[in-house]
Amino acid sequence: MGDPKAVAAQIRMKLPSLTPLEAKVAGDIMARKDIDAATPLREVAEKSAVSDAMVVKVAKKLGFAGFRAFRQGLVDYYKSDTAALHSEISAQDSASEIVQKVFRTAMQALEETFAILDLAAFERAVDYLHHAGQRDFYGLGGSAQIARDVAHKFLRIGIRSSVFDDAHMMMMSAALLGPQDVVVAFSHSGTTASVLDAVDLARRNGARIIAVTNYAESPLAGMVDVVLCSTAQNSPLLGENATARIAQLNLLDALFVATAQKDRATADQNLNRTMQAVQSKRRQ
Repeated sequence: MGDPKAVAAQIRMKLPSLTPLEAKVAGDIMARKDIDAATPLREVAEKSAVSDAMVVKVAKKLGFAGFRAFRQGLVDYYKSDTAALHSEISAQDSASEIVQKVFRTAMQALEETFAILDLAAFERAVDYLHHAGQRDFYGLGGSAQIARDVAHKFLRIGIRSSVFDDAHMMMMSAALLGPQDVVVAFSHSGTTASVLDAVDLARRNGARIIAVTNYAESPLAGMVDVVLCSTAQNSPLLGENATARIAQLNLLDALFVATAQKDRATADQNLNRTMQAVQSKRRQ
């Protein structure tokens, strides 16, 4: 799979494509930290109460040539500094330990998201946003907050966009889009029904669609022009979504800067104008 730092992230991104039993097997294997280059297939299968063939099937569905490649990928990942960043928060943790664990988990999300970033897809997204007539952002809940953050940044450099966090408003937006327009759809799971419905309508009207999601094989990812993936390890208390948003914010910051660079002179000029416009609202 290339970069060892990307192994766990690439596995997590493929989990939605597995059956419940296959996902359980994958989860059992990922939960083990004692796997080494000599761990036999039979032992792994027995611990999950499945056949050897099932373990091999899961390995292949996760993108590996077979069990041996899967095993080696995990061994390489667990040797990386990135794998050691995450540790679960316990009820006995002190304030210092909690701060350290939360920050290190966020660092892991950033490292792994960077490792899996498809630069060709990223550059296409930048090009779409730069040339778009209308830029509409779709997202609910926490995803809407990320959409508002990047829309704010774009406005500072004179690139206007609209944020929609309501199912009806998203559909109205999608109905009015055309081939010159772009939608950026935010959905951590890639299964948010309201977002999927609006994206489907926007796509049928010819708009380009960029998805920001945690799962490369989610329903959303399968119906868009560009997929930008974030990733984060699930945590019982923090949750997967909260940590993934840290990675998404950084990913969208990079998208904003790269889009600004397409016309840096205009971006700088508009940035100066918008900064001056709000200067009077600051107390001296």
